[in-house]
Amino acid sequence: MGMKIVDFRSDTVTKPTETMRAAMASAEVDDDVLGFDPTAFRLEAEMARISGKEAALYVPSGTMANLISVLVHCEIRGSEAIMGDNCHIHVYENGGISMLGGVHPKTVKTNEDGTLDIDLIEAAIRDPRGELVYPTTRLICLENTHANTGGRCLPAEYIDKVGELAKKHGLKLHIDGARIFNASVALGVPLHRLVQAADSVSICLSKGLGAPVGSVIVGSKSFIAKARRLRKTLGGGMRQIGILCAAALVALQETVPKLEEDHKNAKTLAEGLSKIKGLKLDAAKVETNIIFIEVTEGSSITAEKLCNNLAEQGVLTMLESSTSIRVVLHHQISANDVQYTLSCFEKLFNQDVAGVTTENGH
Repeated sequence: MGMKIVDFRSDTVTKPTETMRAAMASAEVDDDVLGFDPTAFRLEAEMARISGKEAALYVPSGTMANLISVLVHCEIRGSEAIMGDNCHIHVYENGGISMLGGVHPKTVKTNEDGTLDIDLIEAAIRDPRGELVYPTTRLICLENTHANTGGRCLPAEYIDKVGELAKKHGLKLHIDGARIFNASVALGVPLHRLVQAADSVSICLSKGLGAPVGSVIVGSKSFIAKARRLRKTLGGGMRQIGILCAAALVALQETVPKLEEDHKNAKTLAEGLSKIKGLKLDAAKVETNIIFIEVTEGSSITAEKLCNNLAEQGVLTMLESSTSIRVVLHHQISANDVQYTLSCFEKLFNQDVAGVTTENGH
């Protein structure tokens, strides 16, 4: 029997469940580029319904979902999109909105809770009287949950205020909702209410939901018609995608109800880790399924060594920086896995303390 593996690298590492595989094998399919795949229709209709939007579009990835959304809202090259300085679109998507769309990002400081100050957003909006020299502001982007701040949730009331600001200035609001279902469950707010103020939302199917591939964009019918054309332009038009959409339909039924358990397991893990000398994290700020763990200054174990030593015990994590690691929980990590992981951390840091004591001759 092989070593027990507990994979915290991301919620993207999940394997399709048996139910998903069965649904994929028996999926009714047709050519989606020609507009005839019935399973894609079902998924898109369901995602539009859940999000309270007119229409939806399946795309291969979250990066493409955000890219298409920004480009539809900013059709004129040289447009500007306001976003957080620590958001996924700005940091982790290859500068695609600039490279492929000629869209200029205007960044605003991201707060610890993932929000952007309303006053700072408004101050970042370009004065139209300066259009001779300034880019034209056309879009505001938010991220919910906010990954780089540890999966923090943006409340509906906050999003409403940003939406009101956007309307006041004739701008559009896009939400990168890669983990929006996590936010909905953690806040106890229906998804359609959470994104009510948004003109578009990208929703990942292969993160917390555990489907193998893809994201969905939701918005108005006219927005999705333009998005469909851009998907083709970017090489994202695929044929018998019902095979992939079938797994996502299962995920909506099977996995969404498990997100609350993921959050509970994350909180248990965070509370346990916060008690280990040599680690630093604020368990109270863990709202969903992402935890950032700092190795305290003066510890004889580095973050990289911690990652490697945990891997030797079958616990896989992500090295985030020279002093921190990230763990992400998902539906294929159990409460028992969390307890096993805590025991591995405790053992490593107890050894570390013992080693230091021996070296000091005490």
